[in-house]
Amino acid sequence: MKKLIAGALTAAMVLGTVTPAAVFADEKQDLTLGLMLSDNTNQFFSTLEDAFKKAAEDAGYEVISLSSGNDAAKDVTNMEDLLTQNPDVIVYNPVDSDAAGDAVAMANDAGIPVVTVDRAANSGDIVCHIASDNVYGGEIAAQYIVDQLPDGGQVVEIQGQAGASATNERGEGFHNIMDDNDKFEVVVSQTGNWSSSEAMSVMENALTANPDIKAVFCHNDQMALGAIEACQQADRDDIVIVGFDADADNLDAIKAGTQAATVRQLPALMGETAVEVCGKIAAGEEVEASIGTEVELVTADNVDADATAEEEATTEEEATTEEETETTDAE
Repeated sequence: MKKLIAGALTAAMVLGTVTPAAVFADEKQDLTLGLMLSDNTNQFFSTLEDAFKKAAEDAGYEVISLSSGNDAAKDVTNMEDLLTQNPDVIVYNPVDSDAAGDAVAMANDAGIPVVTVDRAANSGDIVCHIASDNVYGGEIAAQYIVDQLPDGGQVVEIQGQAGASATNERGEGFHNIMDDNDKFEVVVSQTGNWSSSEAMSVMENALTANPDIKAVFCHNDQMALGAIEACQQADRDDIVIVGFDADADNLDAIKAGTQAATVRQLPALMGETAVEVCGKIAAGEEVEASIGTEVELVTADNVDADATAEEEATTEEEATTEEETETTDAE
């Protein structure tokens, strides 16, 4: 089922220049899309979910959205519940990439196409995978730490949930840089399970065991908030803290100087792209096996520009919506 989408449309999807509403304005399909998220209380995934629902509404699709609360076993029961409602396409963000095969197999047996988003499923028949370049994101996070600390030092890595493809890939990128630099020693690599409270505990223990820590890389921004709190309680405002996702709270932390950097992803674009891909699959059209969305480093030097760009994009989208409404009214 791995096929190629038209080059121009793919580029537009990745750059965010084509919306599902624009693609299907002339021929709307009566579709029901299933959306299974690992944890929609996480700011990153709630943004993805909101964008997915908005794009689906614009395209005239129904959405059934379920969250597993970071419980891999719940993925299976959610898939069972979802299949009873007979969606046309399922978009799946697994808790655990290795364990995801069981849920995917259920959808495969039911003959329902599956698209994965952000995290891959390591087995099963997947039509398309939509994700950031997590390896590169881990590399630019590590390189930022290296650049900020020319004399090197001890570093902590607070990992995402074990088994998640994002955890593996971000860690791979991070170690691609760190493991080749003799000035740095990664003294702790431990999971924080994407949780602020768990990351705080990991960081507290790391600081107790290794008082000379100079930096920490967290696989997501929720965990970076936990690391910030641990450092503040230890009166360590000198530690370079780098996260991943560019959540709103963390952008504020960068502005305040309590977090040094984060790797910005595009969760809204992932959600919009997933809806577009679902429409094409349901229509029997060709889609790419893998679609990548860009990442970039956000620091104090560009955090304001990043916020301005988001505001401009939102304003432009609102203006486009108003123009479409006025045109419809005129007709």
